[in-house]
Amino acid sequence: MEQIYKEYLFQKHILVNDIGEEENLTEVWFSLANLLNIRVTKGREHLHRSMIRFAQERLGQNVPLPFYTGFPQSVRELTADQLLFDQIVHYATTYGFGNFDRPGHSLMEHSLERLAFRENARIFDFEAVDETEGELRIAAGIRDLCASTRPLSEQNFQLVLYYVTEHGAGGLKIASSDTKIRLLAASKDLSLSHGLSINDVLKVTERLYFDRYMQTNWKTSDFSMKKLNLKNQERKFITKLLRRVLSETESFRSAYEKQALWCGLLHHIHFTAQTEKETAFVTAMRSGKNDSVYAEMERYLSDDDPNAALWALYQEKGTGAVLRQADYLLSRDASPEAITACAKSSNPLLLIQLLSRYANDPGAGKRIFSFTHLNLLRSHTETDEEQKKRRSHVPEKTQKALTAQLRQALSDTWKQKLGTVYVSDAMKKIALPISEASSEGGLGVLPKGSRIALPEGKKLRAFTYWEKVDDIDLSVIGLDDQDRQIEFSWRTMAESQSEAITFSGDQTSGFEGGSEYFDIDLERFQVQYPAVRYLIFCNNVFSRNISFATCVCRAGYMVRDTQDSGEIFEPKTVSSAYTVNAPTSYAYLFALDLNTHEFVWLNAASNSHAAIAGMTSLTHLKRWLNMTDVISLYDMLKMQATVLTDDPLQADVVASDEDLPCKDKALRIHSYDIDTMLRLIEGK
Repeated sequence: MEQIYKEYLFQKHILVNDIGEEENLTEVWFSLANLLNIRVTKGREHLHRSMIRFAQERLGQNVPLPFYTGFPQSVRELTADQLLFDQIVHYATTYGFGNFDRPGHSLMEHSLERLAFRENARIFDFEAVDETEGELRIAAGIRDLCASTRPLSEQNFQLVLYYVTEHGAGGLKIASSDTKIRLLAASKDLSLSHGLSINDVLKVTERLYFDRYMQTNWKTSDFSMKKLNLKNQERKFITKLLRRVLSETESFRSAYEKQALWCGLLHHIHFTAQTEKETAFVTAMRSGKNDSVYAEMERYLSDDDPNAALWALYQEKGTGAVLRQADYLLSRDASPEAITACAKSSNPLLLIQLLSRYANDPGAGKRIFSFTHLNLLRSHTETDEEQKKRRSHVPEKTQKALTAQLRQALSDTWKQKLGTVYVSDAMKKIALPISEASSEGGLGVLPKGSRIALPEGKKLRAFTYWEKVDDIDLSVIGLDDQDRQIEFSWRTMAESQSEAITFSGDQTSGFEGGSEYFDIDLERFQVQYPAVRYLIFCNNVFSRNISFATCVCRAGYMVRDTQDSGEIFEPKTVSSAYTVNAPTSYAYLFALDLNTHEFVWLNAASNSHAAIAGMTSLTHLKRWLNMTDVISLYDMLKMQATVLTDDPLQADVVASDEDLPCKDKALRIHSYDIDTMLRLIEGK
């Protein structure tokens, strides 16, 4: 079985035997448990010794030592002057003299003898299957991912692309236009174009441009027809795609919104009309006339008929356009009932997006615009001038009415879709996967906003390690309830090392392997920094003109005893380890809520090119920090359940990461089953 398939199944706690029979089943079973805390509860007869190495690589193997090899004890024994001296010498050797040949280590650190590992760590329940069963699981997962209308994460898209390349797209119902666009750009398979809108051709062109130029020259400015330089075969492909889409399109009215782009593209591909419809399209785009639905919407608004404006927009462009214009329409007295009716007639995901938007609205405060484009998170917070000039303020009363109607619409849409449902306590704060496009993939990855309670008497050890780049920085930014930030990074930690927060040192010579760590003792941190509510963990590439996509980078966290034993990196204690490989230099990893002592998933690749943490605002992340207060997996299952039960043996649906006894045909939902959650969200 291909590696990409095996990695996908590993994230779903499934090990695949694609080699053959194993004589020493008991030894393999014991080794997985003893070395990695992986307990195989089903399919032990399918175990194979190769699974040990495969799992070790996923959880971390031969991770490079950090700058302070006795971290954290040895770091706390050094004075601020000693810490600073170490780093100055290190920087002088690397950035000063340009010697990046090998990872640097402390000159002031005393040797430290480590104890044998003796901590209690979480046990992962896994299943082992043969290759035939593994392929069936892959096919089912692919179908669920393709059936979702949401954009896929980079890893899940690559999984679908590989499957389509290997098996073809026949038989797959691809609901997301974003997925179709990406597959078209990657495969040039025109059979995937069915159902695309006319402006999706522009998006395919942008994706071709991005994949060709921006993935390598990642600091290139945004897509522009003036900078477009497609190869001749790509021009021919876009021409064929445009002809096919036009032949299936009843109206190209939406293209008026993009007239300038269309004129540029038609010129660039040397498009010559061959049919009456193509002639009409080219003439319309070059006419300078504005017959867009937005122009019609403005005419209705000028006549004080906001609901007519809303329905005109909905009928021509669908619910997504209404969602994007909701503030504008509501501020001009469009009714919340009309907004809800538009969303309810479409996908429940859009109801959830609207609910998330208005349940988290800052009211009269500065608005934050956040969206994902080309699988990178983009955000903008209103400036003082923009806030002063804003003409689309939605009254609080209207927002409350809309959120109540949206919740009711979701309840009506989902009512009794499932039978008897059991949800474990640990699953009640798992978020719904509605914005995973900017996510990275790996073991332990959960939907953005998911919360996990950290055990008492434990601390969190965040880590990152890398190859093929000199310097990646792991940083922590404290955020208080007034959105003020305090930075913990290589720039500040010489004066800030303590029992509450400890940093392993800034390793700037890790081309052949480097690593950095932070230890956070939540209770001590709260005492030392009482104003801080959240800790946000970030990764950024400090080396110039290099992105995560062009190096090797892993990140994650371990849960360790307050007085930890054993090595700095202990695979048994790894709760998550995932690959950071987006075409950017900045990524948000995860957060800690110091009030609740909960871990919060962020996992978002940002379009920021900041080389240093602490230089950008983090307020846009509050959307995910509060996500489960708005709606969670538990809320959805409660709405869909005919009956909620406390007994998993009575349930038709069991939501739990534990290996609980249940009915043979019960639907099992784990915190990492994003594909299954997407299917349930859309009522499939």
